[in-house]
Amino acid sequence: MTKATTNLLLMLITIVASTFFYITCCSECGTTATTDQATEQVIIIEPEAIAYLFAIDGNGFSYSTNGNYNFNVSSHTILMPLSVELTKGITGLPNHLETNENNVVNITGFYASDEKNNTAFPNLGLARANTIKNDLASKGISTAQINTIGKLIDDMIAKDGTYWGAAVFDIEEESQTDNYDLKVLYEKINADSLILHFNTAEASINLDAAQRHKVADISRYFDKVDGATANVVGHTGNTGKASSTSMRLGQDRADFAKDYLMKNGIASDKIVAASKGQTEPIASIKNRRAINTLN
Repeated sequence: MTKATTNLLLMLITIVASTFFYITCCSECGTTATTDQATEQVIIIEPEAIAYLFAIDGNGFSYSTNGNYNFNVSSHTILMPLSVELTKGITGLPNHLETNENNVVNITGFYASDEKNNTAFPNLGLARANTIKNDLASKGISTAQINTIGKLIDDMIAKDGTYWGAAVFDIEEESQTDNYDLKVLYEKINADSLILHFNTAEASINLDAAQRHKVADISRYFDKVDGATANVVGHTGNTGKASSTSMRLGQDRADFAKDYLMKNGIASDKIVAASKGQTEPIASIKNRRAINTLN
């Protein structure tokens, strides 16, 4: 066998041995790695909805249930019907509050910063608390024994567009300074009245932040002072039209403002709508207005 032949045989043996070693060892590793990479999946974990349950425990009253007042996102309207267990718990509150006149129920309504507030209140949480307050009042609880609060809770998570239990409750003794605070509140409301301005043919009311706080103050005063009422007086500009026409237009504006407040939870018997027409004109477009003052 020649030297050249020997070299060729050695090369062939080396190639065969290398191929065999690769197939039995290295190629299996490569195949496994490729398979694992191809089957790897990204799992997205969706956050679970948070439910705040109805529970009151304090000053001799205790009740809890899995139900609560529920609201759609960006809404202050309670989803009905209420659960049987929740209704049962609420039914026991009037008797407790009647026998403990110095007790008050605090309702804290929650809202998220990405919700749209279409109410007359400073925030949707306070609007929700006021809606719950009105429901409790319909079940025999005096609004004088209910406080409403709004609180921002950005970690609330809705399920199918609904917040399950967007409020919490507690009972405490009434503050000794409340009567004084109400006198201050009365003077504050009338010193800087809520004035709603109307553009020509305007069919809606859009409040700024200061006006929303004024609505909240008026609502609180009505809750705490038995028999309290407010006048909503409509005005027009001095256009030279018949007095009867301006009086009717002013009344329309007063009625529109009253209806707006009623839709935001203020009882109709608390508001007296009237017109002064063009008898008290002021500058320019500001004539088209409705002024709210406490009696």
